Amino acid sequence: MPRFGTYLLGAALLATAAFGQNRQQSKNRVEFPEAPGRETAQKLCGTCHGAEVVITLGLSRAGWSQVIGRMVTRGAKGTPEEFGTVLDYLTTNFPPGRTAAPTSTPVRSRAPGIGALDQHIVDVAAADRGRKTYIANCISCHGPKARGNENGPDLVRSVTVLHDRYGSTIGPFLKAGHPMQSKRNSASLTKAEVEDLSHFLHQRVGDTLRSGPYSEVLNVLTGDAKAGEAFFNGAGGCNSCHSPSGDLAHIAGKYDPPTLQQRFVFPQAMNFSRRRAGGSGGPGPRPVTATVTPPSGPAASGVLLNLDDFNVALRDAEGEYHSWKRTPGLRIEKQDPYAAHVALLETMTDKNIHDVVAYLETLK
Repeated sequence: MPRFGTYLLGAALLATAAFGQNRQQSKNRVEFPEAPGRETAQKLCGTCHGAEVVITLGLSRAGWSQVIGRMVTRGAKGTPEEFGTVLDYLTTNFPPGRTAAPTSTPVRSRAPGIGALDQHIVDVAAADRGRKTYIANCISCHGPKARGNENGPDLVRSVTVLHDRYGSTIGPFLKAGHPMQSKRNSASLTKAEVEDLSHFLHQRVGDTLRSGPYSEVLNVLTGDAKAGEAFFNGAGGCNSCHSPSGDLAHIAGKYDPPTLQQRFVFPQAMNFSRRRAGGSGGPGPRPVTATVTPPSGPAASGVLLNLDDFNVALRDAEGEYHSWKRTPGLRIEKQDPYAAHVALLETMTDKNIHDVVAYLETLK
C-alpha cells in the first residue's frame, strides 16, 4: 500500500477508536438528578467537571458550603443567589449517607487538574461519631489530637490518612488487622464506622492546618448593643451612609451574627456561603471604579481591574479593556464604595466591632 494510503488508514483507525471511546464516555456520563436547582448546579459546577465529582459525596449543609466556597476560590462564577440555589440543591439531593458511585473510574482520573479535586470534605456530624470510635479504640496510641505519642505514630502526617477519601485507604488498612486498645478486632469495624473515623481524622488534619470546620465562629454576640448604637451614630460615623430604618431595616432577620460582623468589617469581601440558611444572599459587593485621564487622549472610566506602582487597568461600561503605564502625567481618580469601612479599620477597636454587631442584631 502506498505510504499516503497507510497514513489514511492509520488516521481512520485512530478516528474510529476515538469515536468509540467518546461513545463509551457518553454512555457512562453521569447527569445531575432532576430537582429544583438542577440547571443552576449544572451551569456553575458542570463547566469544570462532571456530575460524578459531586454525587460521590454525601454532606451536610455546612459541608456543601465548604465545597462551594472552594469552587469560588478556584474561579467559579455566579451570583450569590445562584450559589445559594446550588447549596440548596446539593444539600437536598446529596445529604450525609446518600451517595452514588457513577462508574468504576476513579474521580481523580475523570477530573484532572491542579491540586486535589477529590479533596476530602469533612462532615461535622460524621466526625463527631468518628471521635467516639477513635476514643474507644485509638486514643491511647495516637493521642487526643491524633498527633501520636510514644505508643503510636502521628496520624495527621500519615500517608494512609492523607491519601484516604471516606475510608478508601483507612478501610483496607484496618480490614487487614490492626491492634486496638479496646481489644476489638479492627476488621470488625463497620463501613459506617470507618467512614466516620475517616471524617474525624481529616478533621484533625484540618485542625493542624488551621482550616477545618472547628474554625467556625460559635458566638460573636459579646458586645454591648447600647454602646454599639452610640458608636454607630457617633465616632464610627456609620449613620452618614446607613440607616436602621432604611438600608439596615430588619437586617438581623436576613443574616446571622457572624455574617453581620463580616458585612460590617469586610463588606467588600462578603462571601455568600456565610449567610444564614434560608436567608437572602443580598446584593454582591459593589466594584471599585476609576477614571483615568492620560496626558493626551480621552479619559476612560470603568471597573478597576488592576492598580499598582507600574500599571493601571480598567474595563469600561461597554466591556472594553483599557490599560496604561503609570507616568507623571497620568491622572487616576479612584472611587471605592467601601473606603469608609477601610478607614474605620484603622481606628475602631475589637470592642467597637462587637458592640456594633450586638446593635445590628437588634435590628430585626
